[in-house]
Amino acid sequence: MRDTAIVILNWNGLSWLQRFLPGVVRAAEGAEVVVADNGSSDGSLAWLRSAMPAVRTIALERNLGFAGGYNSALEQVQASYFVLLNSDVEVLPGWLTGLRAMLDADPRMAACQPKVLAHAHPDRFEHAGAAGGYIDRNGYPFCRGRIFEITESDHGQYDDDREVFWATGACLMVRAEAFREAGGFDASLFAHMEEIDLCWRLRRRGWRIGYTARASVLHVGGGALGYGSPRKTYLNFRNSLIVLTKNLHTGWLPGRLLRRFLLDGAAGWKFLLEGHGAHSWQVARAHVHFLGRLPALLRERARLMREEQGPDLTGMYTRNIAFDRFILKLDRFSDLPGAAFVRRA
Repeated sequence: MRDTAIVILNWNGLSWLQRFLPGVVRAAEGAEVVVADNGSSDGSLAWLRSAMPAVRTIALERNLGFAGGYNSALEQVQASYFVLLNSDVEVLPGWLTGLRAMLDADPRMAACQPKVLAHAHPDRFEHAGAAGGYIDRNGYPFCRGRIFEITESDHGQYDDDREVFWATGACLMVRAEAFREAGGFDASLFAHMEEIDLCWRLRRRGWRIGYTARASVLHVGGGALGYGSPRKTYLNFRNSLIVLTKNLHTGWLPGRLLRRFLLDGAAGWKFLLEGHGAHSWQVARAHVHFLGRLPALLRERARLMREEQGPDLTGMYTRNIAFDRFILKLDRFSDLPGAAFVRRA
């Protein structure tokens, strides 16, 4: 069994594989490199088998999404550590050593991410992960270096190691033991926010989640589903409600959900007034789908409460990040009041 396996989930990403996979292989430092193909139709598998024979391939019969695809692939991978890596990521020297050093330093650290910079603008943080993820009391995610659509320039302000609330699935090193203990990703999410759900469930089992600037990668972003896609809007709003309902076991849930529906409604109107009617419609669709799943989600919530240790809200932002961003115009992580983050006891 290999110590570490780098697993790339591919769906019609031949151009990204051709561009970035050779660099991943060169920087693998002895780790096994695996590409799990999510039912691609663009010739990805044929190219892999002819051009990259040293890379192990796993062929999935259909597109199972990020969550289901990785669950299926990782069942077939034997390693102590998994590195989940998007196909549109360029790795930089020392990336793997830096990630592993953080996990080695803390046996209760289940997973960690590197500094994630934009491939087109390496002096700026990239949307998906930036310098470590956080979440507000209403379930809205944000990052050090990225609040909603605003990304910061990188001038060393996040060159540290620290515990965060969640780590990005774009480049995530996770202990296989912890991943399997938590039951892997929630496949019903399909794509988007599944890593937040996983990290939250890991935290409830006593694990910690980290970020290290000793490792850096460049992420193109939107490789499979563009940032401006209405489908992405639907998945983000739907999955955010699902993750909040399953995992937030403090406070009065009906009141929290009502507040979310009002805030999401405001976002829907904002989309509409800005001429993005398709996105406004996807917010409404997300709510309808969520309400249809609510009875099953409440049963899942009850199961998690029985099985897990209890809420660890270290790093949760107790204010409303949407209000702070759009009303108070706080668009940098350093602008947010530090006292509003839950501290580890």
